[in-house]
Amino acid sequence: MANETNGRLTKNERRAQGREQARLARELEKKREKRNRLLLQGGVALGVVAVLAVVCLVLAQSMKPAGPGPANMASGAAIFGKDLKIVESDPLQPGTERTAPKVNRDELPLDVTVFVDYMCPGCGAFEQANGTMLENYVGSGDITLGIYPMNFLDNASQGTKYSTRAANLFACVVDEQPDVAFALNMKLLSAEVQPKEGTTGLTDDELLKQAESAGAKLTTELRQCVKDVRFANFITSNYTSVSEAGVLGLAKGAQLLDVDGVSLQKEDGPQRLVSTPLVIVNGQQWNQTRDGSLESYLLKVKGELEQKNGSSSDSKKDNSSDAKKDDSSDTKKDSEDTKKSD
Repeated sequence: MANETNGRLTKNERRAQGREQARLARELEKKREKRNRLLLQGGVALGVVAVLAVVCLVLAQSMKPAGPGPANMASGAAIFGKDLKIVESDPLQPGTERTAPKVNRDELPLDVTVFVDYMCPGCGAFEQANGTMLENYVGSGDITLGIYPMNFLDNASQGTKYSTRAANLFACVVDEQPDVAFALNMKLLSAEVQPKEGTTGLTDDELLKQAESAGAKLTTELRQCVKDVRFANFITSNYTSVSEAGVLGLAKGAQLLDVDGVSLQKEDGPQRLVSTPLVIVNGQQWNQTRDGSLESYLLKVKGELEQKNGSSSDSKKDNSSDAKKDDSSDTKKDSEDTKKSD
């Protein structure tokens, strides 16, 4: 009765209350542990699913057979001739090696190839300094110009692989709408469009806008080609080919500059691309420090070729003249012999 009056618990009641509180605490702890265990298991499961998804994606991409390359780029380069018209060629089939185009370097036009990455600052500077001049020389038929796109700066665009995507756009246009490919190349390397190295570069939609401003029609096929990055493997193989196996189509005995820009690569080894822009003129590397401006070098090579052909023509004329003189002498001699006989 005293406990009821004072409102205090007896010793047994306090003991019972303590046991009950301990029981409740144990149950709460068990529930908390169970909840954490379920969350952990769920997180692990989600992590496994995510890893499996990535693995499946990588496997799917690696197992996906490489499709044919773009039309008009069998050598790896898009080649432009007089009036900026593309030199047509069949698509490079999977497993087929790139082959250098057949050229006659004993006569005009000169054979010029430029190796580019559309994020490469040096490539942009080269195009901005020489693009209009090259456009004029190609248009007039004095040179053919090969544009060889690569993607060695893919890691310099914060994961967007801009070099591959821009080169893929160029390849898509060469494949589908080659008449505007020359203008697109100039635009992608212009100061107004080319992104700085280390940035994300243009989005696919922005690249398509540049293609449109160069004259391309944004057809469903072109949009899909850009979305799928259809020629990504082709562009990667382009770079692998010249950086490992060596540059195709060099003149016999030609040696490219090594990484120091001064010494030559080993004569008995593959002549690899080690820096850009790499410019090849009639099978020989042009280097501004060594050879002067590109235009002066082109005029020099052209002049030497014309002089050689002129000397050859003069020699033929001299030989023809000598032959005529010999024929005339023989005829005169025969006539004199006939008179004596009479």
